[in-house]
Amino acid sequence: MCQRQILIIDDEPDIREIAKLSLQLTKQWDILTAASGSAGIQLAVQQQPDAILLDLLMPDMDGLATLRCLSGDEQTRHIPVVLLTATVKLAIQDDYVQLGAKGTLLKPFDLGILGDQIEQVLGWIALT
Repeated sequence: MCQRQILIIDDEPDIREIAKLSLQLTKQWDILTAASGSAGIQLAVQQQPDAILLDLLMPDMDGLATLRCLSGDEQTRHIPVVLLTATVKLAIQDDYVQLGAKGTLLKPFDLGILGDQIEQVLGWIALT
């Protein structure tokens, strides 16, 4: 069985750890984490994860700037990005998709279904 690798980029340690544990327990995915956009970009280039879960509100380099860098780099533009946001405005979500995001998930998220939601946004068929 092929194991998926997900990179979580979020400046909040608690969110990174909760999402990591949720995805490891419910999907048995290999999880990488980064505390900033720049660290996340570097990890994405090095590790080539199957997908990236990206927080929008981060200091220094926010999620949109990170998304633009990932989408603009030929080494990472193929990696699907799912945004995590507390913003529910559909017009704004459409803008995110135009910038290269595959979709958005709302914070706070349900730990029991986070992996299913990622699979649904990305059109993945469950491997387990």
